[in-house]
Amino acid sequence: MPDYGQTLRFGSFLTPTAADATVVDLAVRSERAGLDLVTIQDHPYQPRFLDAWTLLTWIAAKTDTVTISPNVANLPLRGPAILARSAASLDRLSGGRIELGLGAGSFWDAIAANGGPRRSAGESVDALVDAITVIRALWSDERGAARVSGEHYSVDGAKRGPAPLHDIGIWLGAYGKRMLAVTGRYADGWLPSSFNAGPDALGAMTERVDAAAHEAGRDPAAIRRLYNISGTFTDSADGSFLNGPPRVWAEQLADMALLHGTGTFILGSDSADDLERFAGEVAPQVRDLVDAERNAT
Repeated sequence: MPDYGQTLRFGSFLTPTAADATVVDLAVRSERAGLDLVTIQDHPYQPRFLDAWTLLTWIAAKTDTVTISPNVANLPLRGPAILARSAASLDRLSGGRIELGLGAGSFWDAIAANGGPRRSAGESVDALVDAITVIRALWSDERGAARVSGEHYSVDGAKRGPAPLHDIGIWLGAYGKRMLAVTGRYADGWLPSSFNAGPDALGAMTERVDAAAHEAGRDPAAIRRLYNISGTFTDSADGSFLNGPPRVWAEQLADMALLHGTGTFILGSDSADDLERFAGEVAPQVRDLVDAERNAT
């Protein structure tokens, strides 16, 4: 498996619970602890959750350095033109700190109940490709109006802008064969989760992403490899993934960075103590282990 040599980054994946403002405090503590990014799950049909884009904006105003992203934005209930302008606006307001995690959609009964479409698996992938094309057309600095004719999403003479302050990456949450191929052809990042695809599954999935990138004439190394993770800090390890002391976490994540090219690890946790241990103890050890291995080859 190739070593993509990506700069290692570490982040948090927080639950946007509406009952209190804990998520905002956790985002601020993530930054203070030294994490590189803060991400928020997006389920607009879930009344127990704060709206993701409103929350991301509030977090951007409360922080100074962390990158901020939905993990991942719910395309069927947001729409690409609105997503493009929301992300670009917040990128400008935050000083260039926004990335766009994007998903094709799931929980179709809930989406339909809130006025969204009900799509098959194939339709959702096709719609995602349309959406990426629309988003990039509206972010483009090309002259003239944007025109995209897609089966699910189109724009016909839409004015471009606002332009984001920096080149926002589109990161796809992808698992199936077609979605992995779309990631390789069109995305800036691949964002699976350990609770849906364990480390043992990543090798074959990475090969599909890379093959699609090659077929599209792209360098696979240009696609950032991210991974949502969860685990438990314990005094002793039991051999399972991310269940043990920080040193065991660091060894397992370093192996993933070297074997699969994973460059970003995002911890799904609403425990401030766990996030601080992840930032203060795990992340530095992962960096040291990966640097030592890369320098030895």
